[in-house]
Amino acid sequence: MGVKQEILRMAIYLTFPVTMFWLSNQPEYFEEYIVKRKREIFPPEQTEEKRQLEEVKKKFRLEQEMRYMKD
Repeated sequence: MGVKQEILRMAIYLTFPVTMFWLSNQPEYFEEYIVKRKREIFPPEQTEEKRQLEEVKKKFRLEQEMRYMKD
């Protein structure tokens, strides 16, 4: 009975991590949980906001250049 019990125990010990690895690497799981969560944390950039930010940066750079030219 000792050998059979050890074989069963070893099978259980190996089955659990292999199963968890297999489940966590399913594309459906990845898409559903990981990618959606990433999109919630880092939403896609809005083009209008990006354009406004670039305008502000450009205006700031021009002001700095004008200050340097005056000196």
